[in-house]
Amino acid sequence: QVQLVESGGGSVQPGGSLRLSCAVSGSSSSVSRMGWFRQARGFQRDLLATITNNGDTTYAGSVKGRFTISRDIAKNTVYLQMNSLKPEDTAVYYCNAFTGLKSYWGQGTQVTVSS
Repeated sequence: QVQLVESGGGSVQPGGSLRLSCAVSGSSSSVSRMGWFRQARGFQRDLLATITNNGDTTYAGSVKGRFTISRDIAKNTVYLQMNSLKPEDTAVYYCNAFTGLKSYWGQGTQVTVSS
């Protein structure tokens, strides 16, 4: 089992920045890839960024150049640095851990971008 706890969400004005954190516990050594998703009200959950055990990253086109996924192996934590935030970035953001067999989710953290 893998447990994920997100933090760092909140309200910010357009153009602002936030950094989300995802603390990983449990069988973290079995995780091969971490990712960040988001789900706006009434929409499906979308993949934003991933990072593998090798440190390779991928980004959705909508956030490329604005968001950065990173990890601190010593702290078992994955981050999502979000810059130049837009109102359309408003959503619940979820951390995901994939072991190759199972996918685990955090509880989500709300991000609201509004003036």
